[in-house]
Amino acid sequence: MRNLQSYILTYPLLKLCTYAVLVVLGFSSCFNTNQENNEKLDSVANLDEFGDLEDLHQSSESRNSTKFAKILGWKNDEKPIATNGYRVVKFAKDLNSPRNIYIGKNGDIFVAQARTEKENQNAKILNSQNLFRSQSPNQILRFRDKDKDGIAETQEVFLDNLHQPYGMLLIDNYFYVANTDAIIRYPYDPVTEKITGAAQHIIDLPAGGYNNHWTRNLISNHEGSKIYVSVGSGSNVGENGMDKEVNRAAILEMNPDGTQQKIFASGLRNPVGMAFEGYSQTLWTVVNERDELGDKLVPDYLTSVQDKDFYGWPYLYWGHYVDPRWEGKIPHSLSLQARKPDYAIGSHTGSLGLALGQRKGFKNGAYIGQHGSWNRSELVGYKVIFIEFENGKPVGEPQNFLSGFIADKNAGEVYGRPVAVAFTDNYILVTDDAANTIWAVIPE
Repeated sequence: MRNLQSYILTYPLLKLCTYAVLVVLGFSSCFNTNQENNEKLDSVANLDEFGDLEDLHQSSESRNSTKFAKILGWKNDEKPIATNGYRVVKFAKDLNSPRNIYIGKNGDIFVAQARTEKENQNAKILNSQNLFRSQSPNQILRFRDKDKDGIAETQEVFLDNLHQPYGMLLIDNYFYVANTDAIIRYPYDPVTEKITGAAQHIIDLPAGGYNNHWTRNLISNHEGSKIYVSVGSGSNVGENGMDKEVNRAAILEMNPDGTQQKIFASGLRNPVGMAFEGYSQTLWTVVNERDELGDKLVPDYLTSVQDKDFYGWPYLYWGHYVDPRWEGKIPHSLSLQARKPDYAIGSHTGSLGLALGQRKGFKNGAYIGQHGSWNRSELVGYKVIFIEFENGKPVGEPQNFLSGFIADKNAGEVYGRPVAVAFTDNYILVTDDAANTIWAVIPE
């Protein structure tokens, strides 16, 4: 060590070079530390709220905690942090509330842009929803990435003048759109890849809903013979009367022409993301659970869904727990037992997006977009988590797949809010509706 110091003192150039190396190493160390801290701040916390839980933490707490995030947006080269083995690329920017993603068979990427439409919302709520204030754009964009590098080369308005669109689907030369109040379809030519006619009304849906429960998602079975529609509740726990909840808090099933409509599964407070699992061809969904029972109740969940399943809302939660607001008022015709969900994914995490399966470079499992909390005393969610699947079922603990959305947890500041998650042939896409961006997560 003394010899090295002597050389540095004797030869000024060596001294300068050594100092430069130490500075670079110092910055590198700081960067790595910051990245680790970012991961730590945005890690999967409260693991007692995740997994195949036999019992839930019960509390007499009934306070209504709120903490609305402030959206900062992503500046310059800022981006979310992917788990090891993946890199993040900005697929598209300067959008207006990109919410849901649908991938066509030809690789076209359709994105529904829509916002909550409520009058007289306070500034805190508005600031938690988006970087800028705007009317709902109510349109579907089409992107193309021909060189498959995770950056869109072209962007165009595919459909406009819709009514809070979310779900999209292509079946038998029709392009389906789930508006908040109806399902419509357009004739679509797969050769020219264009809409060829006017919208056709398929079925009406109950519009709007509690908080942000206006989204209506769509998915079809493998044969394309049945369409499934997710519809959220019109209230937190039925406080407006159950007569206002007809065809709500449910997944509906119908034929592509709208006939033979029925309730496929019920008691699902706000199901949004849906996907079929490849091993068993079973339908799965992610569900937002109820508010005002404290920070740790009730966990959002990932669950398989079978015909005639009932999940308890609004009377029960997590199988057999009676909601205290319905104590002594549950209809006699209702059994005091509901199906327990498969996997808890954290209370108030705002879990909306779901991509399920295995692709080249991606493990088999569920990739879940957690939009983040507003109804808890500290921020939770604001990430994409991964849950591994074996033999058609979730196993093990959740893992962070895409994090770093929280800028300052104590101050309640976030860069953006992830929503939908979708597989392409080469990468996963994640919409960030608050920062008006779409991210591509690419295997390295």
